[in-house]
Amino acid sequence: MTFEVVGNLHTHTAYSDGTGSHEDIAAAALRAGLDFVIVTDHNVWVDGMEGYRRDRQRRVLLLVGEEIHDQVRIPQKNHLLVFGAGRELSALAESPQKLVDAARQAGGVAYLAHPVDPEAPLFKQADLGWVSWEVEGYAGLEIWNAMSEFKSLLRSRAAALYYGFNPEQVASGPFPQALQKWDELLAAGKRVAVVGGADAHELDIRLGPIRRVVFPYEFHFRAVNTHVLIDSPLSGDTAGDGRMIYSGLARGRCFAAYDLPASARGFRFTGQGKETAAEMGDTISARHGVTLQVWTPSPADIRLLRAGAVVREWPGQQGGVHTVTEPGAYRAEAYVEFRGRKRGWIFSSPIYVTP
Repeated sequence: MTFEVVGNLHTHTAYSDGTGSHEDIAAAALRAGLDFVIVTDHNVWVDGMEGYRRDRQRRVLLLVGEEIHDQVRIPQKNHLLVFGAGRELSALAESPQKLVDAARQAGGVAYLAHPVDPEAPLFKQADLGWVSWEVEGYAGLEIWNAMSEFKSLLRSRAAALYYGFNPEQVASGPFPQALQKWDELLAAGKRVAVVGGADAHELDIRLGPIRRVVFPYEFHFRAVNTHVLIDSPLSGDTAGDGRMIYSGLARGRCFAAYDLPASARGFRFTGQGKETAAEMGDTISARHGVTLQVWTPSPADIRLLRAGAVVREWPGQQGGVHTVTEPGAYRAEAYVEFRGRKRGWIFSSPIYVTP
C-alpha cells in the first residue's frame, strides 16, 4: 500500500535570490495545504532549518536541499536540484557529472532543474536550460517549472503586467521541447522520472510607478507541485519522513501536477502483469501482457504515451485501462479546462515495461 504526499521542491529564500525566510515559506505551505516543502537556495545549503511547522491541527515538513550551478560559466547553464545530500556540494558545480555522483554518494537525489528555460531579452533574463545531456545518474527532470513558463511569456512590458497581475493565466503545461527531450531519453532506455516545481522567489517587481509582488509563495504552492508516493504515512519524525519522501523521488514514484484548477490528489498510474504489479517508477515484464490503469480524481482528457507517441486516449473520462505487450517506458498525461483554455494537469513518471 502506498500513501500520497504533496509538496513543492523548488523554492528560494533571502539566502539566495528570494525575498522570504524559511519561516515565510513554511507558513505559506501550511496555508496552501502542502504536506512538505523543500527550500533549494542557489549554491548554498542552509543547515539547521529542517523540521515540522504546525498551525493548530495542520503541519508541514520543511526540508532543505540546494540548486547548484557553475557560477563561473557564462552563460549560466546546468542547474541541478539536489535533495537529501545533507551537506554543501556547490564546490563541485564545474563538473555536472562529478556533482551528480557526489550527490548520490552522499545519499541524495538529483533532478535537472528547468531543463528548458527560454530567454527573456526584454528583461535581460538569459536562457538557463540544461545542456550537458551526457550526464548519467540523475533521477529525473523538473519537467514543469512555473517561473520558466512565466519567463517565456515576457515578450513585452504589457505582457509582464498582465501575467504579473493574473498569475492564474500563466500555466499551460510543460514546454513541448522538454516533453520531447524526456521522451527521447526514455526511448533511449534511460530511467527518467519527473517532478514539477514553483521556482518560487516571491519577487517584488517595479515597473515605473507600479509595484507588485509577483507570485507570492502561497499562490505558487497552490499551483505547480509534485506528488510523491511513500510507503507509510508521515509520522511527524523529520529525519524518517524526509527519507521516505527522498526515496519516493529517487524511485520515480512521483508526478507533476497543476493543482490550481483541481487537486490532483488521488491520481494513480499502475500496471498489472500475470504475477506482479507496478507503480510509477517500477519495472514490470511484458510477458503475458501488462494492463495499465490510469485514474484521475475528476474527469479529464487522459492520454497514455510511449516514446512520445499516444498509445490510447480517454477524452473526458476519469480513468482508462489498456493492455500492452510492447516493451518501453509508458507514461500518462491528463488535461483539463481552466479559465477558458485546456491546460496540462497531470504528468506521471513512467512505468517501465521490459521484454
